[in-house]
Amino acid sequence: MLRIADLPADQRPRERLLRFGSHALTDAELVAVLLSAGRAGESALALAHRLLHTVGGVPGLGRTRPERLSQLDGVGPAKTARLMAALALPARRDQFGEVRVARTEDLVPVLRPLLTGLHHERLVVAVFDRRLRVRHVAAVADGASDGAPLPVRDILGLVLRHDGHAFAVGHNHPSGDPTPSNADRAATRRLGGAAEATGLRLLGHLVFADGEWREA
Repeated sequence: MLRIADLPADQRPRERLLRFGSHALTDAELVAVLLSAGRAGESALALAHRLLHTVGGVPGLGRTRPERLSQLDGVGPAKTARLMAALALPARRDQFGEVRVARTEDLVPVLRPLLTGLHHERLVVAVFDRRLRVRHVAAVADGASDGAPLPVRDILGLVLRHDGHAFAVGHNHPSGDPTPSNADRAATRRLGGAAEATGLRLLGHLVFADGEWREA
């Protein structure tokens, strides 16, 4: 078996990807980069060819359930997770590419995906440009089941790093009750004051629980 490491440097998928960009690689070579390694007797590239043949190419890869992928010989949970993450990024880019916020309700589909199915509290920040289009969405803090901190400096730093002009925050209540606490409302006032002092605009602070939401 010829391993990828045995190939000349200018023929290895990862090196060619970095030098020439993704368009220079075949589908199998891109998948091989994600897989990172093959298995005994099968290189990452050979595994990628077999995987794509089994599921029906890249379109089939996106339709295949994770449990089926992880059961294929040589794939397993770790490689499946990398493939799922790579497939999710373009969908997330397309989902938010033209989203523009006009009212508080518009923040819900932007913030909620990163707050679903959690048993601990998480804080999510969405960054918007001057026209109130989504630039970036990220989780910035994870806490225990009874709370997560509100790192004002980290939140504002994230917004500024992504050239944001406005932002929104959201967090979940693992208790199942979306009613904002007094601490939630105080955090909104504190964050809003800090945003104003920095020349930024806080669009809202939403609390999610069991499919419902409230504004704090």
